[in-house]
Amino acid sequence: MTIICPHCTKKLKLNDKIKSSVQNLPPGKSLRLKCPQCENTIYVDENSLPDAVEAQTPAQNAQQSGVRHNAQIQPPTPPDTTWLKEGVFEEEEVVEDIPQTLILIPPGKERDKVAEAVESIGYQPTFAESAEDGMEKMQFVNYAGVIYHSQFEGRGLDHSSFHRFMCTMGMQKRRFIFYILIGPEFYTLYDLEALAHSANLVVNDKEVPQLSTILRKAIPQYEELFGSLMAEISAYRG
Repeated sequence: MTIICPHCTKKLKLNDKIKSSVQNLPPGKSLRLKCPQCENTIYVDENSLPDAVEAQTPAQNAQQSGVRHNAQIQPPTPPDTTWLKEGVFEEEEVVEDIPQTLILIPPGKERDKVAEAVESIGYQPTFAESAEDGMEKMQFVNYAGVIYHSQFEGRGLDHSSFHRFMCTMGMQKRRFIFYILIGPEFYTLYDLEALAHSANLVVNDKEVPQLSTILRKAIPQYEELFGSLMAEISAYRG
C-alpha cells in the first residue's frame, strides 16, 4: 500500500501492520503517522486505502474528484524523469511503525478509557505494570507519548521514581516525548501547571472521559509550536 505525503509529496509505502490498523479503525477515525521524509504528521483513514477507492462507484469517484460526467477529463501529467539524467534512483520511504504511547495507570476503567482515547488519535497504547517496568521499557523503545497517573506509585508525584526519571531525562530524548499527567489535583489543560511539573499536558480525573477531545486539541497545538524545531533538531542530529 502506497500513499503520498500531503506536505512533501513523498511516496510512502505502508506495511501490512499499518494497513490492518487502518482497516480496523472505527468509522470516522484516522491513524496518525509521521512522514520519515519531512517529519510532518499524516492522517490516514479507510478512504486512503487503494481498495477503498477502487470499491467506489464511478459516480462517487467523479464527485470526490470534482469532475462532472460531461466535462473533459484531463490526462495525468507525464512522470518525472529527472532521475535519469542524475543517475540516482530514490526508493520510496517505508513507514514501519505506529507511534506508541506508554501508559502508567493502575488497571481499571480509567486506564481502559485512556487507552481508547490514545487509539482514537492513531497511537498504539502499551502498559507498564510498575515504575521500574516503565523505566525499563523506555530504554528500548522511543515512545511518542507517556501518560502517568500521579497516584500510580501510591505516593504522589513528590515521591514518584518514574516522574523523577522523566524530569531528569536528557533533553535529546525528552523533547520528543509528549508527557501527560493525570490526577485529581490537576486542572485540565492548565499549561502553567503542566510546565511547573515538567509535563506537556495535565488532565483532571473527571475529564478523562473527554481525553480524546483534549488530545485532539493539545497535540496539534504542541506540534504547531515545536514541530518545526523538532524537525530541525532531527535533521541536525541525523
